[in-house]
Amino acid sequence: MAKINNHMKDQPKPGRQEIKIADNIPGAEYTNLAQINHTQEEFQVVFMNVLPPSGKTVSKIITSPGHFKRMAAAMQENLKKYEDRFGEIKAAPGIDNEIGFKG
Repeated sequence: MAKINNHMKDQPKPGRQEIKIADNIPGAEYTNLAQINHTQEEFQVVFMNVLPPSGKTVSKIITSPGHFKRMAAAMQENLKKYEDRFGEIKAAPGIDNEIGFKG
């Protein structure tokens, strides 16, 4: 009978990076609005779910300009692949009224 090396089974394969999802992330949140701001050092993206007359922030990402550019390129590439497969997407209408925040 072959002996199994238990400490090796959890090792990632060479050239492959394993990514674990944190246990405190409960699941996906729907978003229909994003606010994007930047400074010289970082980009901040705040995702919101707005159903007038109210809404809520569902997630916030803060990243470097270089990573933001890579994410934007990846989203653009995926959008093109989607439209190549399923047809052109029509942009959703914007929100006409001003959105305010409560503390």
